[in-house]
Amino acid sequence: MRYFGFLLLIITCSVLNASAAKPGRVAYRDSYAVADTDTLVRKNSVSAGITYGSDALFFGRTGPIRYPFMSTDIIFNTKSGFFVYGSALKVLGYKPLVDEIDLGGGYYYRLSKKFTGTLSYTRFIFNKEANIIKSSASNDINWKNTLDWKLLKTSATVDYLFGKSYDIFTTITNSKYYESSFNIFNDQDFLSINPSVSLIFGTQNFVQRYSVDHQYRSEIDNINTQFENGKRARANAKFNMLNYSFKLPLAYNMPHYTLEASYKYSIPVNVEGALKNRRESFFNFTFYYVFY
Repeated sequence: MRYFGFLLLIITCSVLNASAAKPGRVAYRDSYAVADTDTLVRKNSVSAGITYGSDALFFGRTGPIRYPFMSTDIIFNTKSGFFVYGSALKVLGYKPLVDEIDLGGGYYYRLSKKFTGTLSYTRFIFNKEANIIKSSASNDINWKNTLDWKLLKTSATVDYLFGKSYDIFTTITNSKYYESSFNIFNDQDFLSINPSVSLIFGTQNFVQRYSVDHQYRSEIDNINTQFENGKRARANAKFNMLNYSFKLPLAYNMPHYTLEASYKYSIPVNVEGALKNRRESFFNFTFYYVFY
């Protein structure tokens, strides 16, 4: 709980230094394939994307081994700010044809040129043979607010997971968007980068739930399923710092599509209970197309 003062300080400083905002590109939701560019779409639109990822990461935690994946998204945005979406994920090299399907919706709002946000709900549906750590979750309520104060863009996101496990997370992200002043192949394309630093605070009951759900796989060294209701379970329920990460996405942009490659370095901390996560590099490749 000692981190709440730190979080409040970051958010307060962001408010005091606020200036013009550039809301997120393509969709109002920013998980899975949504690229890290900053062009605003304020029309009725349908966005479709596909992503390759080197490993599945969930609130700063990964599974006992690497799970490279492919995911697809389709998102319908309305001019008024409401949106609905669906996505599917396939872990490469494993039996299930589809490991995960997500369905959800929400609302994008702009309170001023300086302040934007989203409120959304997502339902996670997993194949019974799914191995990724996210399979320990069922539902997520997400509330994100963003301020652009010229020097940096600061986002504060709160997630509440409920269903199979119950957790709360706060994610603070500071990023800076740049785009090229030159074109590559024609007069409409450009390059962009959006480096960011993120801090994740929260509980990690989902880790304990994952270890219980995968007891029959306990031959993997870094899963430990002992003391479900004991010391480890109590430690997982504490609100702590969970992860630091640094991300560098590079994107090629056209009016209707984005092709992006990104590198992310993740530093897990306060790893309790079932998983022995260590520092890891992640690579994602995303293609996103917008139909107006």
